[in-house]
Amino acid sequence: MARDKALREHLLALLKGGEAHVDFEAAIKGMPPKLRGVRPAEGVHSAWELLEHLRIAQWDILEFTQDAAHVSPEFPAGYWPDSPEPPDQGAWDRSVASFREDFQEITDLVRDEGTDLFAKIPHGDGQTVLREVLLVVDHNAYHIGEMVMLRRVLGAWPP
Repeated sequence: MARDKALREHLLALLKGGEAHVDFEAAIKGMPPKLRGVRPAEGVHSAWELLEHLRIAQWDILEFTQDAAHVSPEFPAGYWPDSPEPPDQGAWDRSVASFREDFQEITDLVRDEGTDLFAKIPHGDGQTVLREVLLVVDHNAYHIGEMVMLRRVLGAWPP
């Protein structure tokens, strides 16, 4: 029981971020609206593209973990927005809110002692909840790091 509790605490700390890298909230804080759709160089994603990719991928992992009927987006196109720029003024805030809601669900899943982190997901092909949570940690850390680097290049860091 003590090991299970310790594992959950470590997972929650990794999800939150801020220990070895910048967390999501710091990465998006004060991102100037006029820079959200800017690609500073060929092959570099805009802040909007990174935010949407983070949201979509995290949502997909959460849904896969919980719902046997979930169908993932087409890879890779379905994991990225169609445009480097937000489609309207409220899109950024809606995307951030959606990311936060799904993130909260993931942390709630980890906190729930009734969640068997090691059990195979019945509709998967060997994945466990633990594996999916670690995937979220890894994926988010990578793209949050990209967001920070993009902001540095654009002269919008620190916030």
